[in-house]
Amino acid sequence: MANVFQGEMDPEIAALLGTGAKAKPAESAVPDYSAIFDEPIEDIEPEEEVNLTSAGFPPVTKRFEEIPNPVFEDPNYYKIALSGEGEIAQRVHTLLQKFLNSKDPKDRGVYRQQFITAFWEFFIGIARKAPGKIAEPKRFLLRFGIIHPTFLDRENRSIFAKIVNDNVLNQPVYYLDEWFRAVGTGMIRPSTTDEVKISKTNQSVRIKQFLEKAQGKLDGTVQLLKAKDVERQDLEENLNKLIGHITEHFPVEGLPDVSACYNEGQKRIFGDIQEILRGLLKSDHDLEIFLRDYYQAEQDVKMLQVKMEEEGIETVDVKAVDTEFDTVRQMAKMTVGRQGNHFPILTSEYYHNAPPDLGYRENIISILAWIESIDPEAYCRSYKNRLNRIVPYVVLLPTYGDSGLCWEPFDKFNRATSRGRIAIPMYPKNLQAAMLYAVGDFRWQVAKEKASFYWMEEGITGNYYQWFQKMKIRGDVKEYFINDYITWITKESDGTQKLDKELRGIFWRHIPFSKAVKEKLKNRSTVYQELYQRDVNRSMSDGY
Repeated sequence: MANVFQGEMDPEIAALLGTGAKAKPAESAVPDYSAIFDEPIEDIEPEEEVNLTSAGFPPVTKRFEEIPNPVFEDPNYYKIALSGEGEIAQRVHTLLQKFLNSKDPKDRGVYRQQFITAFWEFFIGIARKAPGKIAEPKRFLLRFGIIHPTFLDRENRSIFAKIVNDNVLNQPVYYLDEWFRAVGTGMIRPSTTDEVKISKTNQSVRIKQFLEKAQGKLDGTVQLLKAKDVERQDLEENLNKLIGHITEHFPVEGLPDVSACYNEGQKRIFGDIQEILRGLLKSDHDLEIFLRDYYQAEQDVKMLQVKMEEEGIETVDVKAVDTEFDTVRQMAKMTVGRQGNHFPILTSEYYHNAPPDLGYRENIISILAWIESIDPEAYCRSYKNRLNRIVPYVVLLPTYGDSGLCWEPFDKFNRATSRGRIAIPMYPKNLQAAMLYAVGDFRWQVAKEKASFYWMEEGITGNYYQWFQKMKIRGDVKEYFINDYITWITKESDGTQKLDKELRGIFWRHIPFSKAVKEKLKNRSTVYQELYQRDVNRSMSDGY
């Protein structure tokens, strides 16, 4: 079967492996983490695959636990959080005491900055332990920035104590401890950083890069195969129903042994059946292509795994947490901004969020679903003429920032089905605004990366850029787009006309509202009625 669909090996991989190389499938070596971390790692379930047939988010029916977690009332919480972290923990403790007890504003400012610097050095030590079993105070320090529960008043402590711990909704939304754990155990690839040019003689690095590329292609083809198979099953199910309708006959009056002719409804079904048969042939053709790609990618992965074993290369980089930590720290700075509050721990002095603006997982999922109800293509990406819904990874940062951001629109090695990555501050003034900013950033970066060199000419980025230039606006074009996207979702979707007329037309075409929103708007004013009619006209032409 595999030989039937066998394609040609990537020439670069062939050159790396050597022509005529014979490879046998090999099991990937799993590093012994007990030698790296103080505690053995927990059994890790494989990361949930992207489900291309998923149509939306599950409803959030449970926001808080009925029984609060008693850890935040533990008098030893602070001691446990700092214990086992060496000299840096003592420095953090000393600077924190000086900051809290200082009366002079200048001294307090100096101690504050010294504490921030020391805390991040201390924080990375706990992050390195995240792939293993760590005490709850350390885990919640990573997750919420809570170093001492009494820094929060009793009411706020009770809220954090009731936040649901586990990802019961099974969505790609991660607290920071979960994220470091997933990256550190190799379940999620580390974030892309500025690449350093690799020497062609550095064989081990080249092999790992080729394996990552081949694995990305393999993962992508698997998801495409699954989605195409579901599509074919749906067509076959519809075909069976239609055949059932046309084979249902009633006897001719006076001739009980003779069936009546097809009625008008049954005759119309023949045309529908022809359309389905054409669809089945196309699906089968696509499946054949995807299978060919799958078998080739599978062979490439197996050969490269053998090559890695021969070279003695580990499949998981034990420094992944360190590199990811540097990325996360940079993201934290960006969510806060230059003029924002960079204090790294949670205290009542700075924390004033009501529950609706607290960035816990269930709140995040609800807002993601709300955005999608208005902008149904917010998390979609086109690949091989198919629009796939792929919700990005969302990493929750325990910062006082006010803007979320996208730092990776998709995996460069798997453009088909990989998730993008956005970061959300957990303690913003307005959580909805912070998330809209992140999704707007995500929208822009995905479109720009897909358009590549033509981003100023094609799609939403091209149309927006040309309008931007025409209006002679100065400034960061992406920043303006994000703000206009927020206006599009919060104002225009409700019928409040805030955007330029031409820009409204661009957004209507390239960032379309859901059908329900469009139906509502068409009766609000002639402006939206005109745009709605254009949709109708386009749908009746071949160019839509």
